[in-house]
Amino acid sequence: MNYLAHFHLAWPEPALVAGALEGDYAKGALPGCCRPELEAGVRLHRFIDAHTDSHPLLADCRRQFPLALRRYAGILMDLSFDYYLSVHWQQFESSLPRHVFCAQTYEHLERFNHHFSPGAQRMHQRLRDYDILGAYIDWRAVPGSAARIGQRLRRHNPLGDVDAALAPLRPLLEQTFLAYYPVLQQAVAEKRQSLGENDKGCGQKPAQA
Repeated sequence: MNYLAHFHLAWPEPALVAGALEGDYAKGALPGCCRPELEAGVRLHRFIDAHTDSHPLLADCRRQFPLALRRYAGILMDLSFDYYLSVHWQQFESSLPRHVFCAQTYEHLERFNHHFSPGAQRMHQRLRDYDILGAYIDWRAVPGSAARIGQRLRRHNPLGDVDAALAPLRPLLEQTFLAYYPVLQQAVAEKRQSLGENDKGCGQKPAQA
């Protein structure tokens, strides 16, 4: 999962939202790799990543990628899932409009900025300066982000122009997201209980009466 989904799954607890960002930068064993205020959020971030990496639905989807991109399929799926979460926002989040959620997420991150590692501080600033969470309503954010990530992978950027390769996969990516995200939400709800988090929402849409 990418930033928007991680924050959504950590919502609404500010410390969990902040830890969701630090989870990309905190390395090593817990406790001790980050500030105690962020530890539960980092644990949740790692749980989400492990669940996503190991789930059969996503493994099946990765196998449909062209061989040249298959090793990067996880990255591309994470990016595309933020797009599909944006597009289907009301299906998964009925309490807040997407733009309000994004604005409040930036506020939560600001509250914990002084606890972040340098890398998380830089990413927090970039998220807010460019409204990266809001940008994922546009599909072009997916290949654009992929190209920037690819610049860090090797001298030849393997993700520099993936839009054409992703085009035939987009129906599958959307189908996989819609099938998997509710499963992940339920797993996260159970994990949050073990973290001592009393909020039962976990970004889930309330059950209809």
